[in-house]
Amino acid sequence: MAFVEQFFAFLGRRVINFIKAFSGFGSFWIFQAKLLPLYFKPPFRVKEILKQMEIIGIGSIGVIVLTGTFTGLVSAVQLYQAFHQFGAQNLMGYPIFISISRELGPVFAGLMLTSRAISAMAAELGTMRVTEQIDAIDTLAVNSKKYLLIPRIIATTLSLPLLVILFDFLGNLSAYLISIYALGINETAYLNTINMYLNMSDILTGVLKGFIFGFFIGMIGTYIGYHARGGARGVGEATTTAVVYAAIVVFVMDYFLSSLFLIIGW
Repeated sequence: MAFVEQFFAFLGRRVINFIKAFSGFGSFWIFQAKLLPLYFKPPFRVKEILKQMEIIGIGSIGVIVLTGTFTGLVSAVQLYQAFHQFGAQNLMGYPIFISISRELGPVFAGLMLTSRAISAMAAELGTMRVTEQIDAIDTLAVNSKKYLLIPRIIATTLSLPLLVILFDFLGNLSAYLISIYALGINETAYLNTINMYLNMSDILTGVLKGFIFGFFIGMIGTYIGYHARGGARGVGEATTTAVVYAAIVVFVMDYFLSSLFLIIGW
């Protein structure tokens, strides 16, 4: 009898948690729908957007440089081991380029931006919420959503594609250097494979993913931070939740976007 009660209690908790998660998902999209008109309503607060781009984008350059460089090095070493089995190591150039520019660049840059900037964004907004600073802004007849959320979302959307471009450049440069000067790949053959097969879509798809990833993780970070509750503990939970949800969204969106680009022939 006790086992049956424990089983149904466990099952009930899971059902309740699922219902809460589903309700939260709906609330998220309703909130974003209400935000939509604010993107086009003045004042546009360009200075605040640039300030947030400095915090989010420029502040993340260091981690992007490190991850981009070592991602290129690891990609070259691993692909060399695979291609060398078939004597095709001189054809590594294009596979490395396309893997970094299409997938690794936007995904890793999105994850690094999430861990570096979105966590701080959620913590900052959460702290402002629990200390009633957001309520004070609303009391002064200033739209706190327009003032706090819109510039951060726009800044994230604009910053991530630029970080993706930097990641792609450093990743491919480091892969080229280690392939030529450490692994002994023929330089002409390496570059020829890129020149022969490279399409502009190979670069644009990664940059476009950066725009979309940036928009979604910006929405998630601002939404969760803006609705934080429960004092210091609530801020910590909001920060963790924002990072986890944003990282999951990056992977999920990457799959659907990659499938879409495959269907349309990009």
